[in-house]
Amino acid sequence: MQARHSSFLTKVKRDKYLLLLLLPCALYYIIFKYVPIFGVSIAFMDYNLFKGIAESDWVGFKYFSMFFNTPDFWPVLRNTFLLGFYKLIFGFPAPIILALLINEVSKSFMKRFVQTVSYLPHFISNVVVAGIAVMFLSPTGGVVNQLLNAIGLERINFLVEASWFRSIYVTTDVWQHIGWGTIIYLAALTAIDPQLYEAARMDGANRWKQTLNITLPGIAPAIVIILILDIGKILEIGFEKVYLLATPATYETADIISTYVYRVGLTQGNYSYATAIDLFTGIISFIFIIAANAFSRRVSGSSIW
Repeated sequence: MQARHSSFLTKVKRDKYLLLLLLPCALYYIIFKYVPIFGVSIAFMDYNLFKGIAESDWVGFKYFSMFFNTPDFWPVLRNTFLLGFYKLIFGFPAPIILALLINEVSKSFMKRFVQTVSYLPHFISNVVVAGIAVMFLSPTGGVVNQLLNAIGLERINFLVEASWFRSIYVTTDVWQHIGWGTIIYLAALTAIDPQLYEAARMDGANRWKQTLNITLPGIAPAIVIILILDIGKILEIGFEKVYLLATPATYETADIISTYVYRVGLTQGNYSYATAIDLFTGIISFIFIIAANAFSRRVSGSSIW
């Protein structure tokens, strides 16, 4: 036992600088992810802010039943799922395609320029992104409507038509995060042995065949891991951008679980109800990621665990 303890201390001393680099990330998850887990208990009680958790009355699954029976349950669940599904369908392959295109650029200056330009939107606040979208889609001075008017088409008030909300959200989200997502795939591309490409060229394979038979299989493990994680986040649609882009006229397609929780649960002070809805969302996301991981392991042999 003492030898094992000594070995552990030796490893800690050896990797102390790496552990220091890991410390901020570990603290973030401990403080903001693991410690708040104890608060999910208020989903099963009639939480009173003045009584506290210890003195509040337990009500079991009352608030879960309330959410399932509300007329808004299916609309907000449908909107959340569709928005997450469209984001997965269009947002997941976009970084892969961009990484493959960047990898084909021969000039290093142009490659760095494209990478920098594509990365920058990721660091822009969602408030700014929503403001840019509103400016571009304005029915009076917006660039999009000016182009429509220039080619003889009628102006469209995108921000008050429910049918356009999902397209606007997914488009802005892909634009904002496509460059950041390419980092992982570009890193995976560097791990592919260049001799494989040389052998393929000697066999007469063109760039397309090299991509299909060498590049994509080489980055397949990274693709599978990112896909599984993205499937688990289908219902975890960001609150900020939806809240900023949505209007009462677009609630038909824009009202999702997070905005519903904010509007009905938090603004009215019903913390137990809001917690129950968030816990339900977390359970569904957990089921999604477990199912996706099992399916991937059975079909492709690659999985997270």
